[in-house]
Amino acid sequence: MPSNAVDGDLIRSLVPGVIEVVVGRGADFARAEDAVQDAVVEALRVWPEDPPREPRGWLITVAWRKFVDATRADSSRRLREERVEDEPTPGPVPATDDTLALYLLCAHPSLTPASAVALTLRAVGGLTTRQIAEAYLVPEATMAQRISRAKCTIAGVRFDAPGDVATVVRVLYLVFNEGYSGDVDLAAEAIRLTRALCAVTDHEEVVGLLALMLLHHARRPARYARDGSLVALADQDRSRWDTALIGEGVSLLQTALARDRLGEYQAQAAIAALHADAPSAAETDWVQIVEWYDELIAITDSPVARLNRAVAVGEADGGPAGLAALAGLDPDLPRHTAVAAHLHERAGDPVTAAALYARAATQASNLLERDHLTRQAARLHATARER
Repeated sequence: MPSNAVDGDLIRSLVPGVIEVVVGRGADFARAEDAVQDAVVEALRVWPEDPPREPRGWLITVAWRKFVDATRADSSRRLREERVEDEPTPGPVPATDDTLALYLLCAHPSLTPASAVALTLRAVGGLTTRQIAEAYLVPEATMAQRISRAKCTIAGVRFDAPGDVATVVRVLYLVFNEGYSGDVDLAAEAIRLTRALCAVTDHEEVVGLLALMLLHHARRPARYARDGSLVALADQDRSRWDTALIGEGVSLLQTALARDRLGEYQAQAAIAALHADAPSAAETDWVQIVEWYDELIAITDSPVARLNRAVAVGEADGGPAGLAALAGLDPDLPRHTAVAAHLHERAGDPVTAAALYARAATQASNLLERDHLTRQAARLHATARER
């Protein structure tokens, strides 16, 4: 297999046999299928640069590891839930709570975002340096140096010095956005850490961030097709969304919004909740989503929020309106070309949309996204030929 390509047909041909092996080792079929799907996603990420000598053996090894990790995570979750039943009734948290102080220390403003994330995962999350290095695709020695430098930077900071919870929230948001990679599911780890932070601080944006994470994480089972390719939100099988996580996320969001101190994570969670609430893509309340993007932009003035708002405007009022909203935004913004492609398609211009999808594919930061955009371009090219 060439070092710069992944043989999708080969992977698809191996999947049934790999599932059979994982089931034979003791996994139920559903969990085995999920584990193999995770292994396929990992293969699409790793194989272009480091193709295995024995693809089938590689997939079996990684899939079994994913199954074991998921089983351990479920066991740990059940133990935490059992311990919660024995905990005393929640009450005021002391201002000098060591857990909150540790979060604040790891997110100290003197640290770079990368160092703050690494230190938080090591000191608060309890992950090993190796696990963090693998999650961020860097050598273990490099990550060890990063963590060591971060510790030296904050060595003179008082442990109980006041800190900014908003900075902690930003670090946890960065962890969540890294998602899933290697042996460590960073999205799940970010959720766990944010839950812990909710337990020791009374801050509406912490609650809003947890709601946002849960609402996004709820859609994860439907984000990938059986062949490992990305599935766009509009095309996802919503029956695969985790309704329990959605319910918890919406409840948390309502709690945060009731405090009437709106922040960016609450606004983002409100947008995610509207997507989660729609029975189908066609029934999405895009008008209200546009209004929430207006709230988010008023808070952050984020170019990325403006880019996403253009998509929402295109869905609410049509492609031309979306393109008008896109006008004036920096074309070098990540995903700008892909958004322009989508809006041109919405505006009834498949030829321009196909060309833009193809260009966006060359700009994609990962293989899955590149493959998805290439498929979109090919789809529109085929449609144009049929006409």
